[in-house]
Amino acid sequence: MGFSVKLMNDVSDGVKGKRNLITDVAGVKVGQVTIDQDDVHSGVTAIVPHPGNVFRHKVPAASCVINGFGKSVGLVQIDELGTIETPIVLTNTFAVGTAINALTKQMLAQNPEIGDTTSTVNPIVMECNDGDVSNIRKMAISEQNVTDALTAAGQTFDEGAVGGGRGMMCYDLKGGIGSSSRIVTVDEKHQYTVGALVMTNYGYLTDFIVNGAPVGAPLAKMLAEDKKKEEKGSIITILATDAPLNSRQLKRMAKRATVGINRTGGYIGNGSGEIVLAFSTANQVAHFEQTEFDTVTRFNDNQIDLFFRATAAVVDESVLSSMIHAESVVDRKGRLRLNLVDACKKLSSQHSEYTEMLEKALSQLGVTL
Repeated sequence: MGFSVKLMNDVSDGVKGKRNLITDVAGVKVGQVTIDQDDVHSGVTAIVPHPGNVFRHKVPAASCVINGFGKSVGLVQIDELGTIETPIVLTNTFAVGTAINALTKQMLAQNPEIGDTTSTVNPIVMECNDGDVSNIRKMAISEQNVTDALTAAGQTFDEGAVGGGRGMMCYDLKGGIGSSSRIVTVDEKHQYTVGALVMTNYGYLTDFIVNGAPVGAPLAKMLAEDKKKEEKGSIITILATDAPLNSRQLKRMAKRATVGINRTGGYIGNGSGEIVLAFSTANQVAHFEQTEFDTVTRFNDNQIDLFFRATAAVVDESVLSSMIHAESVVDRKGRLRLNLVDACKKLSSQHSEYTEMLEKALSQLGVTL
């Protein structure tokens, strides 16, 4: 689409961070590689939790499998030990093995002790199936693509049909990578940041809602996208915060991603994969810690509703942001897959009775119809 937008404050709630991206959490970086060649429309998105050595300085983490139709790697150890020790890679389903190899090789290069004088490493790779848009059978993602995404990680990054989200569809419109952040103020003196990054590939267009407006139903009727029999999509959600939350609290926060997903019309289908990974950059865990006891600061549960509310807000906005920033794409079979803005323009031109609703909904997203 060639433009960048910031969603307005009346979409979800709370105070947005400086960039309104997951990288508003200090130290978090994101890198991407997009592949758009012939009938392959895919890529890699990498999230780096902090600028140091993540294996030697792990971060508290937890996962939440809302519905487990998926092939994510690394979640078992995260839930057992409560930490992550590598960057996080998002890509398509058939690239999971490739991403594991590339990520493991990078960690081996950074840490010669892995598999020798200390333990092995737990690579984290999460996926969605982009086979509707891209020729996933070609298995076009290479280890170099993964390495390049990790190397490219920075504080600013594109949203939409980029990186791992290049071939994703959301509510039968073009989806992809979306991100958002919120500032959480506690007792009017302590400020923390909650950020989200999503890879969206789920939902029925008939169910799609923008800040309460049922824009999806007339769009689905126009595009004849109301005939699907089952939900087989997925959404991967990464949550980051600088608040001192432990793994138990992070799991509780991760569960609240469901609220943000549902605000846009998702209902968590039988064949859908909704998987959340949450981490905190506070209270890092040293791999080679020699002391017998750890002393950490933990946020009090009595105030944790502030973080639950922020989680719902950043996930809601991130989903919408993935759709607003995504460009319309010609898929592997030559079909034009419309983005939200282009679909709304088409509906408005054919059915003017919906124009006012669409204009209001899009204006709330910072877009003029």
